[in-house]
Amino acid sequence: MSARDPVVADAPGVMRTRGWADYALVDSGGGRKLERYGPYTVVRPEPQCLWSPRLPAAAWDAADAVFDPTHDDEDAGRWRFRGKPAETWPLAYGDVRFKGRFTAFRHLAFFPEQAANWAWLDARVRQAGQPKVLNLFGYTGVASLVMAAAGAHVTHVDASKKAVALARENAELSGLADRPIRWITEDARKYVAREVRRGSRYDGIILDPPKYGRGPTGEVWRLFEDLPELAGLCAELLSDNAQFLILNAYAERISGAALAGLLAHTLKGRGGSIEWGELALEQDGGERAIGMSFYARWASGTAAS
Repeated sequence: MSARDPVVADAPGVMRTRGWADYALVDSGGGRKLERYGPYTVVRPEPQCLWSPRLPAAAWDAADAVFDPTHDDEDAGRWRFRGKPAETWPLAYGDVRFKGRFTAFRHLAFFPEQAANWAWLDARVRQAGQPKVLNLFGYTGVASLVMAAAGAHVTHVDASKKAVALARENAELSGLADRPIRWITEDARKYVAREVRRGSRYDGIILDPPKYGRGPTGEVWRLFEDLPELAGLCAELLSDNAQFLILNAYAERISGAALAGLLAHTLKGRGGSIEWGELALEQDGGERAIGMSFYARWASGTAAS
């Protein structure tokens, strides 16, 4: 290995998201988790919760919403409500405001475990000054808004017109609509390939792809088949003074080690360091944590922790 290749961490890390004012993992067990999203408590399936719940059944039965998965797909199903929750409601993380909502895919229009990444990004952006950053598969935009609030010039890309519209709503809610954020509705691969041809450069990139997806004109995304090419294109977009590249994946058959290996391969010659591991939600009290996704992140110089 040459001196300028990234140094890959010898062991995995666990980035733990702890509760904040508008979110908490209240309890877990029996293949489910009990969470609080602002004023609402929610029960969702989580097969990794192999242990028994700590709270009595009455605490779970009092939840405002329960997601019942279909027999063969835990991400598909329907919500059951106690009472009539609002269609949307305001939530906050630091300086960022965004709307929670009950989606058809069991989540609530953002992924709370990503808060550990948001904190890291906030620190990295403030350290860099006003970096130019690219957020691919940006969804409803919380990461984009965290970076914009910290001073970054952000390009937010998602194939879903609805997701980008929601992200723009969140920017308005956060008072960040006048910040330098470009909102792009396009297939991530097409956008990145065009940016490479244009000679564009970014100081930081977030790559948070789904296991499977479709672009706005029917483009098919398959994580294992398409990620290596996209990661390589992203490497070409990094500026000479680039600060970071974060890669996150939720696929069950992938690992943080595999993501780190991909970054090490695509970023040969750039120096810096690569941390890898998993993102986890920590239960109130800290006695339990649920691994939610895998990550690898490259940072120039010494990675911020």
